[in-house]
Amino acid sequence: MSLTESIGKLHDIEEYQELHWAGTFDEYLELVKQNPDVCRTSFQRVYDMVLAAGVKEYVDNKKRIVHYDFFDDGPGGGKDAIFGLDIPLMKLVHVLKAAAYGYGPEKRIILLHGPVGSSKSTIARLLKKGLERYSRGADGAIYTFDWVIKNDAGDEELIPSPMNEEPLKLIPLAWREKAIEQLNAARSKYGIKIKGELNPHCRFMYDMLLERYDGDWASVMKNHVRVRRLVFSEQDRVGIGTFQPKDEKNQDSTELTGDINYRKIAIYGSDSDPRAFNFDGEFCVANRGLIEFVEILKLDVAFLYDLLGATQEHRIKPKKFAQTDIDEVIIGHTNEAEYNKLLNNEFMEALRDRTIKIDIPYITKLSQEIRIYEKDFSNERVNGIHVAPHTLEVAAMWAVLTRLGDPKKHNLTRLQKMKLYDGKTMAGYTQDNVKELRKEASSEAMSGVSPRFIQDKISNALVAEKGGATHINPFIVMNSLESGLSSHSLITNEDEIKEYRDLLAVVREEYADIVKNEVQRAISADQDAVSRLCANYIDNVKAYTQREKVRNPYTGRDEEPDERLMRSIEEKIDIPENRKDDFRREIMNYIGALAIDGKQFDFRTNERLHKALELKLFEDQKDTIKLTSLVSNVVDRETQEKIDVVKSRLIKDYGYNEESATDVLSFVASIFARGDAKSSA
Repeated sequence: MSLTESIGKLHDIEEYQELHWAGTFDEYLELVKQNPDVCRTSFQRVYDMVLAAGVKEYVDNKKRIVHYDFFDDGPGGGKDAIFGLDIPLMKLVHVLKAAAYGYGPEKRIILLHGPVGSSKSTIARLLKKGLERYSRGADGAIYTFDWVIKNDAGDEELIPSPMNEEPLKLIPLAWREKAIEQLNAARSKYGIKIKGELNPHCRFMYDMLLERYDGDWASVMKNHVRVRRLVFSEQDRVGIGTFQPKDEKNQDSTELTGDINYRKIAIYGSDSDPRAFNFDGEFCVANRGLIEFVEILKLDVAFLYDLLGATQEHRIKPKKFAQTDIDEVIIGHTNEAEYNKLLNNEFMEALRDRTIKIDIPYITKLSQEIRIYEKDFSNERVNGIHVAPHTLEVAAMWAVLTRLGDPKKHNLTRLQKMKLYDGKTMAGYTQDNVKELRKEASSEAMSGVSPRFIQDKISNALVAEKGGATHINPFIVMNSLESGLSSHSLITNEDEIKEYRDLLAVVREEYADIVKNEVQRAISADQDAVSRLCANYIDNVKAYTQREKVRNPYTGRDEEPDERLMRSIEEKIDIPENRKDDFRREIMNYIGALAIDGKQFDFRTNERLHKALELKLFEDQKDTIKLTSLVSNVVDRETQEKIDVVKSRLIKDYGYNEESATDVLSFVASIFARGDAKSSA
């Protein structure tokens, strides 16, 4: 077998034949009868496409959230996956649903509005890619037709419908209602609706053939109409259009509606003959599918009238022809600056009135922001350079902090607010508090640092370290972020630059706490011991708050709560003596609230208590490992063996490599050394 034949066997001939199915008009009517969904409108098709990928539900801050798997870009391997925007995407899908059922939004432009780099283009790209795939599957099958005409040589010539019209539009308006009854439209959840007239070219062909057959419509359909499967393709300009404004001098509305083919005027004798017109404008190309307007508000006012008609009436006006019906989803996107110009432009009032704006903000959940960078910079994807643990986390942390506003009340820092948004619990703060925080900052996440800036600086760090280092760590990336601020084209305000630098200092402190706790856990490395310590503490706190005694498991006697144990844990997180009663009651109330919801208390979900327990366990064990001796470079063999054990735990359990584990141990050792120096001073 030749190599050509071997490669040829990769071709799925059955799929090819299915996608290139062709049949008579009568056969198409039978298809519609069996499956009315083949003649859905564009909005119905897009909405069903999103639902077909799968739906999950969850509760966040007492709010029911729907996650649409479509936006995970499973078929694309997650390349264009959207993270952390479930609520804006819910709003988008609700608009699609309302439009699918004909409740009004089908007469509007869907405008994705948000800061640069907030995934607006990615959402549009996902919808376009999704439509291409969906039209290739059985559920998304869609059909159009060709005219079959004999040429001068007597051979049959196929003349495609230039706008890929729905074949049912060949049924005259006066007959459609009765025809639909015969097509068993009740089987469709939307009902079959045949809207609009044929385009000028098809109308010309229809009238010409009907006249040839003396009005015998059935003969025209039988002899001159071939229905075929339609497959959407952006590259082939079938069913998917993209319009990108150019400079004002080069903008031409014929790019949207098509233009006269002057070479064909010589053949047909008139520029008003529809056969001499190219229905290849973006509105024509996108008929029955979707058109994306890139930076839609940069359009010249001359385009406004075409856009308004396409939106409200679902009609366009090709040059020298009557208004022509279209059926397509119109989606545009724009940034904050362009949208503000729209609000201040009185000539654009009609456009504003026909627009449904959906805000696409930056992500405010740290865990979701991290996923963006893991997609591009995980150790599996970065060749030859080890990305140390928390490197992507600190970059994401800083990005999220730049997007948040300072809390107006609740006595919170911006860092604490970020943790609450990410689902962390804090004593004294409930889900209602988090909802209140989000409400008071309704315009939050519409400004700040974009993921693109972070990605660029991580890339810079990776390239810079290729010279010899085997890894990049959080400090390398933070330094890259800080140096990049001075050259950022969108951050020019000195106060803003200072604020962002201050936030980097906050992130550095937080990172120091994170790795200190990580090394402490690696030293103690016994979650069972932490769990036992927690159970002991809770038993004593319960007895203390309820004025009861605790049974000693060894002696079997009831004893007073162990105040020394409780204080040794509470002091680790700076709970003063006069606040110990409040803290203990908060812990018991928290456990009680979980019990009411049918949940079991887990110390890992209470960040402060978890930290206190680990610090206590570390304090009990740290003397066995003289970590600070790393700073002086004088390490005895026994200590070195213990340090090597800790290092191996960091590599095995926390994802470090040899070099990054050594770095982080040295860094934490220097923190302890400074602490010891302060305490002895």
